[in-house]
Amino acid sequence: MNEVAEYLKSCGTFYLATSEEGQAHVRPFGAVCVFEGKLYIVTNNQKKVYQQMKKNGKVEICGMHKGTWIRVEGEVKEDLRREARAAMMEENKAALSSMYTIDDNLMTVFCFEHGTATIYSFTADPKVIQL
Repeated sequence: MNEVAEYLKSCGTFYLATSEEGQAHVRPFGAVCVFEGKLYIVTNNQKKVYQQMKKNGKVEICGMHKGTWIRVEGEVKEDLRREARAAMMEENKAALSSMYTIDDNLMTVFCFEHGTATIYSFTADPKVIQL
């Protein structure tokens, strides 16, 4: 799991795809962490992406770094625990502290309940990591 999180961090910006009424929606994300052995992402509970993930937890992430790219596909679930938000903030303080506080009733985190990450390269076989 740490390998997936570190890869996504090395991308700087990665892209999260959700679906709403059969239409794909993709947007940039930049914060990720591992908490209790699970991969977490963060968003604002007032955004459309939040509603989309609540309604349909099947998401996909894509990012690229140094000629390789990663696809993370799976199902996410909101984690309402303060400890999960605190872990995200601790790992991403520089990026998140200007937008959120742990108890602002806006910041929320989702964890991958299950899924697969695959790291691709033009020069090597894909590396598959189960979440």
